[in-house]
Amino acid sequence: MNAHEIEYEIYGSEMQYVEIALDPGESVIAEAGSMMMMESDIRMETIFGDGSGSEHGLMGKLMGAGKRLLTGESLFMTVFTNEGRHKEKVAFASPYPGRIIPVDLTTLSGRIICQKDAFLCAAKGVSLGIAFQKRIGVGFFGGEGFIMQKVEGDGLAFLHTGGTVTERVLGPGEMIRVDTGCLVALTHGVDYDIEFVKGIKTALFGGEGLFFATLRGPGRVWLQSLPFSRMADRIIAASRPGGRKNEGSLLGGFFDGNNR
Repeated sequence: MNAHEIEYEIYGSEMQYVEIALDPGESVIAEAGSMMMMESDIRMETIFGDGSGSEHGLMGKLMGAGKRLLTGESLFMTVFTNEGRHKEKVAFASPYPGRIIPVDLTTLSGRIICQKDAFLCAAKGVSLGIAFQKRIGVGFFGGEGFIMQKVEGDGLAFLHTGGTVTERVLGPGEMIRVDTGCLVALTHGVDYDIEFVKGIKTALFGGEGLFFATLRGPGRVWLQSLPFSRMADRIIAASRPGGRKNEGSLLGGFFDGNNR
């Protein structure tokens, strides 16, 4: 195996974190800002790319960093290495309410495709890239699903999801339609496309957006009930003047500060 073999345990329910135990010399990579705790002999280093060794030389590292910019992520990754003589632990926290999914890439043909903000951390040796979609419809209308991340290797990776997560196993030719933001990850064999919502009234007044993803098996698909973009939209809407006037009890508006 090229990737480091790591041990882990996930704690919590709504706001989870994953604690990873590293043997001497072992490392884990993570998104900048996701670390919650690390023990005394863990050394933290910020690097270009993902540290997998797949990007050779300065130009390779710059290209890897540029690809991460396209996915909306930071130019940098952080590597945590155990430089002590005994097993040491480092923990990474969820950025918002949801679940952490452990993914063993050796059981998924060494590759998984996920939303650009779903990756949390992985064993060193796992590489991150861009999974451009083949169809032009996906490129123009995919929204959150336009640029996906490709996670490759033979080690453990951890994805973060919003709300409740469910896994669907699709048989050959079996198809489901999902909101683009609710799609977390899919295995390499799943066919992915974007479909326009039919019917002008449905498109304009349905409240589900103009496009949704069609996923066709065979393969495995992970879905989330609360995309971060949907939660952010609700928070922004509620924070606007009068945004909460119809919420709560019938007396809520009467006791609102604007009516005093």
